[in-house]
Amino acid sequence: MNQTNQMNPILVFCEQRNGQLKKVGLEALGEACRLGSRSGRAVIGVVIGSSVSSLAPDLAEHGASRVLVAEDANLAHYSSEAYTAILSEVAARFQPVAIFMGATAMGTDLAPKLAARLKTSLAQGCIALEMETDGSLLATRPVYGGKLLAAVKAASPTLQVVTLRPNVFAALEPKPVPDVPLERVPVSADLARPMAVVREVQKAADGKVELTEATIIVSGGRGLKGPEHFTLIEELAAVLGGAVGASRAVVDAGWKPHRYQVGLTGKTVSPQLYIACGISGAIQHLAGMSSARTIVAINNNPNAPIFKLATYGIVGDLFEIVPLLTKEVKKLKVAE
Repeated sequence: MNQTNQMNPILVFCEQRNGQLKKVGLEALGEACRLGSRSGRAVIGVVIGSSVSSLAPDLAEHGASRVLVAEDANLAHYSSEAYTAILSEVAARFQPVAIFMGATAMGTDLAPKLAARLKTSLAQGCIALEMETDGSLLATRPVYGGKLLAAVKAASPTLQVVTLRPNVFAALEPKPVPDVPLERVPVSADLARPMAVVREVQKAADGKVELTEATIIVSGGRGLKGPEHFTLIEELAAVLGGAVGASRAVVDAGWKPHRYQVGLTGKTVSPQLYIACGISGAIQHLAGMSSARTIVAINNNPNAPIFKLATYGIVGDLFEIVPLLTKEVKKLKVAE
């Protein structure tokens, strides 16, 4: 028996929606593989849902040495009760040293329930992970609205539940796997029929890029002066292939629905590029986007707090600057 088989594995719950894997699941899988390769641990990918066995090859190609599929028609919609029960049974069987999942709406709901069921520790919204020789994880996560970074470590390395922020960790480049090591997880009748059942999920059909998974986000604030000017933000986001975001002031004013809001009371994002247009930089907004790789701020107030966090700052009239940016990006795309 080799070292990989002797050591407790890392379990990764790979979230899917409507039969499509969420990118953050593959990112969590990639980070698990990097940590596992250093410590000689296997990485097991888990997918739960209805008609999801076709996703197994994707998990194997992105590094999972073993793929578990819990599949049942009654699991078409997310159920924290059923998902917690399934994952806790899998954990009891394989005794993983850690369970990874994305810090999405689903992961943020599921992780604490799973940790409580397993009577173990939880680290939410992590942006860096290191595994020590005994299997214990040193997790780095933003605290106090992103003002500080805390390095946290579980009291016991026996089992740790961790959620990883989207767009922070890199997925591995897929490699063809001739024989996918797939194993079906039995789903009991009780698990498939939980006490609380989701009958329907209504999603705004705007065809836009999901905010939490977008690598580029263009956000607008009160500096736009009115909802009719949000077309400037949408046009720039469209040519960049990014998502549209908004400040709390914009949402409170009714210019955009809440799903666009970036901040503590909205969505926490970690894109490669974040462009803030007409956003002064309230603390709650900065907390939601401070982990972006590159931040560009456009504001006519040179003393706006956003400039303290920005990688690049442009002091000027957004009504002149944003259309120019859109025009130049279009030129570059034509040249390509």
